[in-house]
Amino acid sequence: MIFDIEINDLVKTYHEVTAVDHLHLQVQRGEMLGLIGPDGAGKTSTLRILCGLLKADAGECLVGGYSVTKQIYQIRALVGYMPQRFSLYPDLTVAENLRFFADLFRVPKAERETRLERLLQFSKLGPFSNRRAQALSGGMKQKLALSCTLIHTPQILLLDEPTTGVDPVSRREFWAILKDLRDQGVTILVTTPYMDEAARCDRVAFIHKGKILALDTPEKIPDLFSGILYEITCDDFVRAANLLKEERDIASVQIFGDRVHVSGGDDCKIRIAIDNAMGRSGVASFEKNKIRASIEDVFVDLMR
Repeated sequence: MIFDIEINDLVKTYHEVTAVDHLHLQVQRGEMLGLIGPDGAGKTSTLRILCGLLKADAGECLVGGYSVTKQIYQIRALVGYMPQRFSLYPDLTVAENLRFFADLFRVPKAERETRLERLLQFSKLGPFSNRRAQALSGGMKQKLALSCTLIHTPQILLLDEPTTGVDPVSRREFWAILKDLRDQGVTILVTTPYMDEAARCDRVAFIHKGKILALDTPEKIPDLFSGILYEITCDDFVRAANLLKEERDIASVQIFGDRVHVSGGDDCKIRIAIDNAMGRSGVASFEKNKIRASIEDVFVDLMR
């Protein structure tokens, strides 16, 4: 098995705050791995260390078989890095931005126009090639940012929350592009705060306070849930959630949209606790159904 990214015992601190805490992680060649976690979990610091923008306090990272501390120039030729706030030039058109980054990455002149046309077609930005970047929608800006990241045909992509603030339709289109890239053999390490995006990855790593809490495929992640889970549907789910939190036999209460997820260790006690709480709520009718945990349920459970 070949790994394009290997992180061994990585540590990064900011004064008294440990952002990355003895992190171990491996990403296989041609794999799309999602690094999932809340703000401040260590995701951005990890990616910045991998592309040489940040120096680690301890540990070793290999990217494409090269050492981050000793062979960073070889790594930069292999890697495309897209930060949370990708700096496009608003006064330049889509095509001009692509040509600028082609110059920056020293793409041979004989290949530039061919790559530009391929990326415009790939991102569906061809009809907008003469539009200024400042006039693009949020989703189109992200696709242009990704295209600029791909102009030198990197073998490995490091993407830091690439769809934050993007509308749902553009998010789906963006992830369809990532899937196509993965199918072409590109290795992708992508961070995201969105649990639904995790299901699109080959494997998911949960990170919290700089440590990996769990790592597995999206299909197997639900099996990591430690308790029994029920979903409650009713008219006043906020009041129901508050009353459910008062029950001592219920370990966790989380609101998911207009439903409440309740977990605990004993099936019988959970059902009795739910009936007690809902009885006090005065809700005329409600439903409780035992369900399989979602990726988000597992992450909340592991953090708890």
